[in-house]
Amino acid sequence: MIAVDTNILVYAHRRESALHESARDMLGMLAEGDRAWGIPWPCCYEFLSVVTNRRIWRDAATEPDEAWTQLRAWTESPSNRLLGETDGFLDLLERLVTRRRVRGPLVHDTRVAAICLAHGVEVLLTRDRDFALFPELVTRDPWRDHPA
Repeated sequence: MIAVDTNILVYAHRRESALHESARDMLGMLAEGDRAWGIPWPCCYEFLSVVTNRRIWRDAATEPDEAWTQLRAWTESPSNRLLGETDGFLDLLERLVTRRRVRGPLVHDTRVAAICLAHGVEVLLTRDRDFALFPELVTRDPWRDHPA
């Protein structure tokens, strides 16, 4: 299963992003494909928080109902799975969150990583380099080798 991090969702939604078209097309292929793909629940919340944030976008912030409509469209894909905490999640999270450099804002990424590992995610699509703290989770920046 492929999982998608918040930054990919934001690029796909926000037209002013230089990566908008390729991110939108990437999510479209996932949503229309037969292969299972997922969005971790924390990324859903973070997507809604980021795109509606007036401190970031000022008057161009996405209205909450528009952001919800977009998230709903992605999650209603028949091949999409919303990924959350599982039985035994606390033990998995403990192994990751007690690492030396994990603190502050990295706790959010740690939770996303633990959720992905709990669900057997094969690769997390992200541009966030902080996931390198978790070598057991394979990540891929879709634009590193093939820029938009």
